Amino acid sequence: MFTRSIGRLSPTAKTAFLRAASLQRHRFYATNTDALSSLNKLEAKDIDHFASILPKNAILSSVPPFESTADDLQPFNTDWMNKYHGKSKCVLKPRTTQEVSAILKWCWERRIAVVPQGGNTGLVGGGVPLDDEVVLNLSNLNNVRSFDPVSGVLVCDAGCILESLTEYLAPHKHIMPLDLGAKGSCQIGGNVSTNAGGLRLLRYGSLHGSVLGLEVVLPNGNVMDQLTTLRKDNTGYDLKQLFIGAEGTLGVITGVSVLTPAAPSAQQAILLSLPSFETLPDVFKAAKRHLSEIISAFEYFDRQSYDLVCSLTGRKALDESEVGDSQAFVLIETSGGKAAHDEEKVNGLLEHLYSSDKPLITSGTLSQNSAQFVSLWAFRELIPEAAGKHGKVYKYDVSVPVSQFVEITNRVRERVGDKVKEVVGYGHVGDGNIHINVIADAYTREIEELLEPFIYEVVSSHRGSISAEHGIGRMKPNHLHYSKDTVSIELMKQIKRAFDERGIMNPGKVVPM
Repeated sequence: MFTRSIGRLSPTAKTAFLRAASLQRHRFYATNTDALSSLNKLEAKDIDHFASILPKNAILSSVPPFESTADDLQPFNTDWMNKYHGKSKCVLKPRTTQEVSAILKWCWERRIAVVPQGGNTGLVGGGVPLDDEVVLNLSNLNNVRSFDPVSGVLVCDAGCILESLTEYLAPHKHIMPLDLGAKGSCQIGGNVSTNAGGLRLLRYGSLHGSVLGLEVVLPNGNVMDQLTTLRKDNTGYDLKQLFIGAEGTLGVITGVSVLTPAAPSAQQAILLSLPSFETLPDVFKAAKRHLSEIISAFEYFDRQSYDLVCSLTGRKALDESEVGDSQAFVLIETSGGKAAHDEEKVNGLLEHLYSSDKPLITSGTLSQNSAQFVSLWAFRELIPEAAGKHGKVYKYDVSVPVSQFVEITNRVRERVGDKVKEVVGYGHVGDGNIHINVIADAYTREIEELLEPFIYEVVSSHRGSISAEHGIGRMKPNHLHYSKDTVSIELMKQIKRAFDERGIMNPGKVVPM
């Protein structure tokens, strides 16, 4: 029977927890420091020059005359999971595109490596130095430049925090086209640089379509001004696309023009339990058919994920007697313009699911107000945190056909056996992205060698992608061949050399040079 009540989940500070939970983390990732061999080390004269460009409070450095401590530099030298570590002695925080240009021009002439850094919320080490590169932190570039309420086009600095942009747009009845768990910390420039996907790609598409224009400072300091607000511009090569997903290896994004959708006036969330994963394709097809234009998200998580979150929160999201031994769960979000119209569609879907000749679902709950809507989404978004509280987590983000979600997760379970505590799978059905979290008591070389390149080989056998939305960073350059053929990788290298022949931009990341 379909229940319309839901227990509220307590809100949790995800970022604070994950920082604390990973303090003891140790991994065995190889570091491609060879990429730095042809570049120069930072000297006192470089710091003096940076001080002529930026005010003193925009520079952190342990190089005299500055006296920043290792603790001062640590947040910029370590990712938020404490997985990757650098040794930068200098963090620069420019406030304008012109300051970024002046810094890069000097670094280009001096052959000094630069790591662009946004909110440092990535999972593959793309924003953390390999060694002692200069960190170019963009948090001070945080102004909204313009918003056109007619076209819905927002133009802003790259350092604007995603959640702040969402709040800025709210009075204008518009929303950002992407939503991420890290929205309170991640920056739009980093989102674009990693081509972040997020929870609502099914409805609003990727940033390759939403981003209309970019302002980019090239490695030599020249500024490429393609910050257009036009939706149609058929004047040759669409250069901005090269920087979307390039992770700062081709230049530094300083400005973004993005098309923002009108905010929905009615939203609902539906959490369903399924007897097994085998019924998920039918549920997804039915949801697309019945909900049509109002479906905005379709999330999947397995029984192990569900149990972990229930353990973390101390609450059951669904009636336990109805859930039984259900092995799969989906969270469906609808976003429309008229509540009555949307409710009719949702009721039609539920009626179909319950009246099907074969049992497609076992239980479910439907949000009745904004608090319940937030609580249902919180349940889904707490999966990574629940995994982190259960142990040390190896995270893999891959794209494969939806039909292979469970097979790949099960193959990983078989591979690691009892050497780990748990393997959970969850992801975005609408875009074929599954997140596999392997939870262990500790990070060991033995477990990592069991997982890599095994997972990438399995993904490659299905012509999938070894990185659906997290990027390549410093974690996966040497595994790129599992998703790209030799011709494609060589073209990527040629593009890298064309923009950055001296190799100063985020060396050792993305492309195995």
